[in-house]
Order: sequence, then C-alpha cells, then structure tokens
Amino acid sequence: MDMKHVIRSMDLPTPAPKIELTLTVNGVLHQLEAAPAARLVDILREEIGLSGTKISCEIGRCGACAVHMNGQLVNSCLVMAYQANYTSINTIEGLEEDELHPIQKAFLEEGGFQCGYCTPGMIMAVKALLDSNPSPTKQQIQEALSGNLCRCTGYGGIIRAVEQAITSLKENQVTNIEE
Repeated sequence: MDMKHVIRSMDLPTPAPKIELTLTVNGVLHQLEAAPAARLVDILREEIGLSGTKISCEIGRCGACAVHMNGQLVNSCLVMAYQANYTSINTIEGLEEDELHPIQKAFLEEGGFQCGYCTPGMIMAVKALLDSNPSPTKQQIQEALSGNLCRCTGYGGIIRAVEQAITSLKENQVTNIEE
C-alpha cells in the first residue's frame, strides 16, 4: 500500500465544539447548542423554525435577513452564534400580535412588495427607523432603507408604505392617548 495515499485520522479536520446558546427570540427563551460560527439566520430558520427571515446574498448586502438584536437592526447572515448568545432577537414573526403590525398593513395596502422576498427585511428596517425616529423625512426613509435591496420594484410602493405606516402609527398613538 502506498503510504502517501493513506489518510490518517489526525489529518482530518475535527468539527468545532458546540457552545450552549441562550437567546430570547420574539419574547421566547431558547436554549440550544450550536457551532460558535453558525450564522444567526440559520439558527432562526433551522433550529428555531422561523422562516420569515430570508437568506439571499449571504454577505450582508441585501438586507433580506434583517432582524433586531437588542433593539438594533442587524443582518443575521453576518451574526455568528457566539455573538448572539444572551441577546434578545426580534424577527418579522414577532411584529404581529393579534393583528398585523401597522407597517405590515401599510406594505400590503400600498403595494410595498412584489415577490415579497425582501419584504421581511424591509419591514424590520422600517420598524428600526420608526422606533428611533417616528417622523422621518423622505431622505431619512431612503437612507434607512439603503441597506435593503428589492429586485422587483422601483421602491415607490415601499416609500408610500412607509409614509402610510407613519400616519397610521401616529393615529394609533393619538387614539391610545385619548382612551
């Protein structure tokens, strides 16, 4: 037997040890094991079963995988498991309570999507914007959405949806104050 063709077990890469991962997703505590470099998007989709967060470019350029981590907008394809440990994650599924969130309704009513693949990330980006600035200018809206790509539309419906969501959220706020 030719020795240079024999693969020794010490030549094979050993799998990375798994870490215990604790995170709260949409208000629910999850404890699981994952490779330290597993991507958050894969954990959300494959381990937790939340498929609303989409995988597209896989390099943080399109925003389809956007979620909120500790209240900040992040591309979950760029967040590793060890970075997500002991964090609070909100996904598109976490926006809906008893009914669609006003941002989701606005996207439906104003044609803010076509195929819908980018929509979860767009909505999460809009939510992050409106949480920090409830009255953004058109330029601020465009800037907030600059990390989200839509390959189907010219963004007109998306901008209209954001503007309608702003109006709806303000009306809801006035209604809640009056009650």
